[in-house]
Formats: sequence, structure tokens, C-alpha cells
Amino acid sequence: MKNIIQISDCHIDDKTHPMGVDTNNNLLNVIRNIKNIPADALLITGDLSHSGTTKSYEIIKKYLSILDTNYIVLPGTPDNIKNINKEFSDNILREYSIGDWCIISAYSKKNGQVSGYLSTDELSQLEDAINFSNSKYIIVIIHHPPIPMNSDWDDSLSLENMDDFFTVINKYSNIKAVLWGHAHQSSEFNHNQVKLISCPSTAVQFDNEQRIGFNHFSLHDDGNIEYKTIWL
Repeated sequence: MKNIIQISDCHIDDKTHPMGVDTNNNLLNVIRNIKNIPADALLITGDLSHSGTTKSYEIIKKYLSILDTNYIVLPGTPDNIKNINKEFSDNILREYSIGDWCIISAYSKKNGQVSGYLSTDELSQLEDAINFSNSKYIIVIIHHPPIPMNSDWDDSLSLENMDDFFTVINKYSNIKAVLWGHAHQSSEFNHNQVKLISCPSTAVQFDNEQRIGFNHFSLHDDGNIEYKTIWL
């Protein structure tokens, strides 16, 4: 069995209260808790920074340095690609294998827009990564919600071409889960035996939840996934 942790939407900034809360201290609190949990990988599914500054990524890199776990970074809406690559070029990966499992990234960031979009080229690269993977089981990570959230969340800010995404996902029975962030809330759905799971924010939630949190996943050798949201 393998274990992974997902955090999302940290919104670290040069200012300490960019969203009315101390996002820096909140992230550090989460990371200190993660340090005590054995994990084979940490997934960071977007919005690492609030405004994309170089300093914000330096702060995140410093916080993450207390962890022994490998981490995979997925850029989100406000993340500046040039600046995030200065600190995390080795961590922005198309795929990452963990035993019989493979984590595959889909890049939905759309420049200048809060909503997301998967270009034809991105969809092709996603499908190629799935096709060429030798892993028994696959988890796809994406920043934007690929389905309606059935909540107060504004779905117009989610992935614009959800149908195109699932045209790819539906072809492969070894895809066991799709994980995302962006909506700042914890939720779970199912689609044709695929678990669809959103991650709460380490900064602040957009629903009535007052706590910050992260997701912890247990990936079993038979392809089953168990997870829990850990609230702080």
C-alpha cells in the first residue's frame, strides 16, 4: 500500500493576509502536521501563490524543506509560470510513479482567466501519458473542478470543457481517481467507478467550513482507494 497527501490553494503572498487570513501561517501549520504522517508523495494542486511573485514561491519552498517527502506541483490560476519554475521546475511533472500507481497531471491553467481549459494539445498529452504508462492504476490531478460542484461554488469558474476531459477519462478502466483543488472545499463524487475528489484549501474555504485542511489517501495494491480529509 502507498500513501499520498494532497494540499491545494495555499495563496502564499508577499503580504501575510491576502485573503483576510494569515495564509503563510496556515500553510506552515498544515506542513507541520503533514510531517508527522508517513507519505510516499505530496501533491500540491495549484494556487501555490496568491499573486505569482518570486518571493511567494521562495517562502513555500522554505516551508516545504522540513518535509522528507517528494512533492509534485501543479500550477493554478494565479501562479506565474516563469516564477514558479524558478523554484519548482523539478517538481512540475507530467507523471510520477509510486509502486503500481501513477499520478498524471493535466494542466488546465488558462492565462488571464479564473476558469480553466484543456487545449487540444493538452488533452492529447494527457491521453499519451495514460496510454504509455506501465502502471496498473492511475490517478489524474487537475487544478480546476471537472464536474459541477453542487454547492454555492460558481461552476463558471471551473473547467470549461468538462466533456472533452471525460472523453479521455472514460476510455481507461485503470483510472481510479481524479483529484483537484480551486474550489476551496472538500467533496466527493463518483463517475463510472472513478472517484472524483476535491481538496480543501490550506488558506480558507469558500463554503461554511471554518477550518483548513488537506486530504490523505491510501492506495491499495488491488486498485482501491481510501481517503480522509484532515481538518485543522
